[in-house]
Amino acid sequence: MAASAIDSWLLYDFRGSNPILWEVLGFRTHSTRRVFIYVPASGTAKALVHHVDAGNFTRLGLDVVPYQGQEGLVEALAKLLSGQSKVAMEYYPKAALPTLSWVDAGTVELVRSLGLEVVTSAAMIEAVLGQVSSDALEKHRSAARKLSEIVLDAFRFIGQKARSGLGELEVCDHIRQRFNHEGLWTDEGPIVAVNEHSGDPHYEPTKLSSRPIDRGDWVLIDLWAKEEDGVFADITWVGYVGENIPKKQQKIFEIVTEARDKALEFIARCHNEGKEAEGWQVDQIARDHIRAAGYGEHFTHRLGHSLGQVVHGYGPNLDSLETKDNRKLREGLAFTIEPGIYLPEFGMRSEVDVYYGQNGPEVTSAIQREVVLIPWV
Repeated sequence: MAASAIDSWLLYDFRGSNPILWEVLGFRTHSTRRVFIYVPASGTAKALVHHVDAGNFTRLGLDVVPYQGQEGLVEALAKLLSGQSKVAMEYYPKAALPTLSWVDAGTVELVRSLGLEVVTSAAMIEAVLGQVSSDALEKHRSAARKLSEIVLDAFRFIGQKARSGLGELEVCDHIRQRFNHEGLWTDEGPIVAVNEHSGDPHYEPTKLSSRPIDRGDWVLIDLWAKEEDGVFADITWVGYVGENIPKKQQKIFEIVTEARDKALEFIARCHNEGKEAEGWQVDQIARDHIRAAGYGEHFTHRLGHSLGQVVHGYGPNLDSLETKDNRKLREGLAFTIEPGIYLPEFGMRSEVDVYYGQNGPEVTSAIQREVVLIPWV
């Protein structure tokens, strides 16, 4: 903040509208009115909270400034920000980075009406929420190892049970049981998608949509989970039920995994040359490779996302398609690399997890080098 001449960081939430505020606080509490957390570049942080909610914040040890009506809120806010000129909020010009754009336009107008310039809090969010602590890193590595084992176990489960009428949903249930056994938690998922279902990047089977798995089927499994207080791991593998992988699937698998590896190599090369790769640049490397192979229009999402206490974290994304994320990949960040090609008859994705450490990018999950052959027994 001092380096950017930012006087304060003003986090704002109304009934859960800004998850960043609660991630920074490290807890959630009942709140029915508008909340501001004021963090000056130097000095004591304060919570500007409506009188009816103030007790919930006071009991947690925060320095609370209570307000009542609208006029009281504006007066208290003006007093907190008195003498300042630049304040950071969860705002990004033209909402170009949605993961940083949580404050509504009216609240930004209110702060500007007090004579302040509102700038993005991107740098603070990355410093507070993007950086992976040593303890969280070890838990992330552990979760990534467990997911790498569970996905292979899921393919074995398919091979053992498919003849008896096993469906997508049953494989999901099996994976969830493994999560419970391994001490992993997730809010949703996993994805088990067969044939044309795998062409839908966010397909998730239900009782109505789940289809049986048969010989000759293509299977995509995407699973994500974390250990308590750890950083999420998130991987995607693909397999084929039978003895010989169809030529088209094999060709596209090679294109996708080459794109994945080229992106990794680019990050490592930048690190070795003392450069900081920007998220959009890494996406472009993989996207150019897929486009050159003739499948550019079928790579329909960004290359990767930040990993944190939530699976889609608040650090830089690898993205030149949905946004142009120009945030830099720096030491202490974790993210995915997951190029994909999605056709009407099947989809392909290969996803690995990466931690950017002192020595450059470290792949923390197993890397799929070959399509998993699922025996029909």
